[in-house]
Order: sequence, then structure tokens, then C-alpha cells
Amino acid sequence: MSEQTLFIGIDLGGTNIKAALVNTDTGEITATRSKPTHAREGHDAVIAQMAVLVEEIILASGKAKTDFGGVGIGIPGALDLEKGSTIFLPNLPGNWRNVPVRDQLAKLTGLHVAILNDARSMTLGEWKFGAGRGFDTACYTLGTGIGGGLVLGGKLYLGINGSAGELGHVSVDLNGPKCGCGSRGCIEAYASGPAIAALGMKDVVQGRNTIMAEMCDGDLNKITPELVCEAARRGDEAAREIYEFAGTIIGAGIANVITAVTPRRIVIGGGVAAAGELILDPIRRSMRSRVFLVDSLQVEVVAAQLGNNAGLIGAAVWARQQL
Repeated sequence: MSEQTLFIGIDLGGTNIKAALVNTDTGEITATRSKPTHAREGHDAVIAQMAVLVEEIILASGKAKTDFGGVGIGIPGALDLEKGSTIFLPNLPGNWRNVPVRDQLAKLTGLHVAILNDARSMTLGEWKFGAGRGFDTACYTLGTGIGGGLVLGGKLYLGINGSAGELGHVSVDLNGPKCGCGSRGCIEAYASGPAIAALGMKDVVQGRNTIMAEMCDGDLNKITPELVCEAARRGDEAAREIYEFAGTIIGAGIANVITAVTPRRIVIGGGVAAAGELILDPIRRSMRSRVFLVDSLQVEVVAAQLGNNAGLIGAAVWARQQL
């Protein structure tokens, strides 16, 4: 492993690119910057934006470029880690097939660069400095989709070409709804942010007695996971049932993962996880009702601790490991 501890972590999102200076010995972030992604301008422009952020972070740190070990990027999609290129980025417009992000950014910045799927970056951050610290960990990020990652035996488990850890695409229903990945019955199809919002819309359209109808002022487009969560916190039965259902589905998927690889800790993060115990409690009950070959009481289901910084920290840690 590199003797250098200062690395820059980048989180490439569909709307914004975030960057941070990370001390990979402590997990401390001492500088952050953000810029709009402007993905419609093409991948070259996006990579150029990342290069500008790197230079801004270096300038803000007051240190020389030689003090930095490199840059790690969390990227939302399928990647070829060996080539350092993208394969498919579903949330960014344009053609991102076979884009050599690693080498292009390295050329622009003069720094070592490593790339990793964004959910795996979050997993690595939470395992190293957050809720999974010291344990074999399965991490779930609940948002527009459901991503994930696995740390087993003290190492991020990558499988074939870094594709391991797509925990949102564990199927819990052979005849379930079609998922965006092409399969059926994935937990993402039932319990992602859009799926939760869709259940809220369904309750309102069907005339169920729920305060969600008043909260959205009759505009179904205003029904979001956050609105459903707020209704549930106010005691709305329909909204609470939605989170109970989502948690039950996620718990069933987690039970499969526990039976397969028995991690000690399950870390739940992402925007949907902001519901706290509204979703964590049914996840735990569902998981424990389905695990019998392993002592499920030895497996903790906990909330992520690092928030939006997890991916930045994890990307920086990954860059250090690769160097």
C-alpha cells in the first residue's frame, strides 16, 4: 500500500460531481468542491470537469501535487476495472461505452487514478470508517435504485470484473415485476425510491383514506419517498404499510445474502434509509423470519454513518489500495 495518505475522492453523479480531499489514514475530509455534471455535453467535458475539481482541491489544500497519492472515482454504472473504462452508465446521457475515464483523467491531472462503482465506493467507505468498521459487511444504498457491495475477509469482494455486490438485484419473486436490469422480482423493483413513490400514488388514485392526498395537493407528481415517509411519521396507516412492505422485501433479499456469505453487519444507507426505523425495523423482522441456517442474532442491521461522504471516502481509499 502507498505510504501517502492524502487522496482525492470523486463522486460522479447525474446532476453534480463532488470531490473531496481525504486523509485515508483517518477518513477525515478537509476540503470539498462540487460542480454540475453537464453530462449532455459529453464524456470528455465531464472528465474535464473532474480535472478542474482536482486542481481546485489541490489549490485549496495549500499542498503540492506531489503530496497527493492519487484520485479515486465512484462511478454509477458497470465498469471494466482492468481497463479503467466505463461499460454502461444508465443515469448519464450520451454514449459512455468504453470511455477510458481512468487514463483520460490521469493524463489531465498527472495523478494516479482508480475507478470503482459508486455503491462499492460507499461500501468501502462505510466498512473502513463507518458503520461496517471491523466486520464482514454487506452494504445497501437505497435511492433511485438499490446498489450494494460486499466486504469479506477484510477486502472488497469484486467477483468477475468488479460486478459483485449488486444486492438490489437479488430476486425475491420469480414472477415479480420487470426490473430495469432485465430480470423479474428484484428488490429494487419493489423497494427503491421510485417504487415507494409509486405505491403512494396508487393509494391516492384508488381513493384510500390517507393524508398523502392532502399533502400532495392532488398532484401525484409531488408524491416522493420523502412525502410518504413524512405521512408515515404522522401516523398515516397507508404510508406506514408502504414502508413495512418495502422493508419486508429488502429483508427477504438480505436473508438470501446472509445465507450465502454470512456477513456480520448489514449497513443500510441512501436517501430512502433516511426513514430510519420505519424501514430498518421491518427489514430486521423480515430478515430474521427467513434465516434459519445461520444465527441471525449475530447479524446486525444498522444505519450507515457517513452520509453523502461515504462514496467520496471509499473512492479515495480504493485509489490508495490500487496504488
